[in-house]
Amino acid sequence: MEAAGGERGGERGGAGGRPRNLPWVEKYRPQALADLVSHQDILSTIQKFISEDRLPHLLLYGPPGTGKTSTILACARQLYKDREFNSMVLELNASDDRGIDIVRGPILSFASTRTIFRKGFKLVILDEADAMTQDAQNALRRVIEKFTENTRFCLICNYLSKIIPALQSRCTRFRFGPLTPELMVPRLQHVIEEEKVDVTEDGMKALVTLSSGDMRRALNILQSTSMAFGTVTEENVYTCTGHPLKCDIANILDWMLNQDFSTAYRKIAELKTLKGLALHDILTEIHLLVHRGERASTPRKREHRTEVGALGPPHSLTHHR
Repeated sequence: MEAAGGERGGERGGAGGRPRNLPWVEKYRPQALADLVSHQDILSTIQKFISEDRLPHLLLYGPPGTGKTSTILACARQLYKDREFNSMVLELNASDDRGIDIVRGPILSFASTRTIFRKGFKLVILDEADAMTQDAQNALRRVIEKFTENTRFCLICNYLSKIIPALQSRCTRFRFGPLTPELMVPRLQHVIEEEKVDVTEDGMKALVTLSSGDMRRALNILQSTSMAFGTVTEENVYTCTGHPLKCDIANILDWMLNQDFSTAYRKIAELKTLKGLALHDILTEIHLLVHRGERASTPRKREHRTEVGALGPPHSLTHHR
């Protein structure tokens, strides 16, 4: 589970000791490597690096909400005690300042100083590193080369292709894939029980479907739907996110197949305006519905097949010019 970090005290994932108004993505963020629910192969490798005191520079990449930030923050909490955390760990979000100044300023200043109270290396966590300009990445490469003895760097990004090869080659890379429903459901169930949220079976399925393996998005949808409607059902989840309902998509597809163009266009436009639907979402859901083959053959479908068949083999369409 991943989101921008807050205070990293000894507070665990449950509700105890946490402010009631804290977003659930922070309230239930894993605090230790053992609390993370996915990518056990990556976690075991990093755990071995830590236990052998051989942590390299890291490059964690993959879709949002898959545990990249939570993983390195859990590592940092294992490496450093609470009282030394702030002096040994620098956490920056590259989307705030994407230019070369962030490298020449905070990063260079932090990496170039040594602490007299503790042996070992410092840790620089650079989130959304793919938002950095190429000049900033080149400058960061030189800083990494110069201060490797004193500092370890962890770059986090969504798109590996936006990180220059010179930086990639200096880091050990780990890909965080989307979470599977089998991993997401138990964690969501834990939050549901802690927060005493009323969730139906189809509501849980809708949460998992719309989040597409993004734990952060799933928790945000769960919290917003619970606050808006009280009960988390499939219809409430889709309404809260502004996503087209299955019945709406079925109606749109039916109009497209069985109505003339003007009528179908008018009905779709009216529904889109009435419910504030995004055209991208409509097209995506129609594609998925047709691809899954969930809709039975309609009279108009059969009519189209008959008309195409009556034209004869494909070459007959281009024989006469």
